[in-house]
Amino acid sequence: MFMMKANIRIYELEKVEESYVDEINRLLLQLSSSPVEFGISELEAIVASPSTHLFILECEGSVSGMLTLGEYLAPTGRKMWIEDVVVDNAMRGRSLGRALVEHAIEYAGKLGCGTLMLTSRPSRIAANALYRSCGFASKETNVYRMPILPENL
Repeated sequence: MFMMKANIRIYELEKVEESYVDEINRLLLQLSSSPVEFGISELEAIVASPSTHLFILECEGSVSGMLTLGEYLAPTGRKMWIEDVVVDNAMRGRSLGRALVEHAIEYAGKLGCGTLMLTSRPSRIAANALYRSCGFASKETNVYRMPILPENL
């Protein structure tokens, strides 16, 4: 499944290639000041997972953004999460983030009824404005985080 708009192409990554690892790492450096190590085995696991959908955005023939959509079933219904939304710094201001988010919303709708969620740091002013303009509403909640590392097991 892919979306084409003028010189923009969004598609789910379904093949494992080293060049994608390099592009994802380049984008991860722009997303986080402490990116995780991402390699070919991680890409293979994502592509093989039926519950993880990694969307790549190409603009003018170059990888310019990405978004991950994860899904799972819980007793309270289908949950879908948008993660790792990033547009290349050099390509920002062209509504590419909006194109990615709208693509994910459309794709989530095809997965069936459920709740689509995401988190965003308050300091990401433009991203938060984008999510609100796409129909997301802020939810009063606390987000807790715990890394599960070998020494925790």
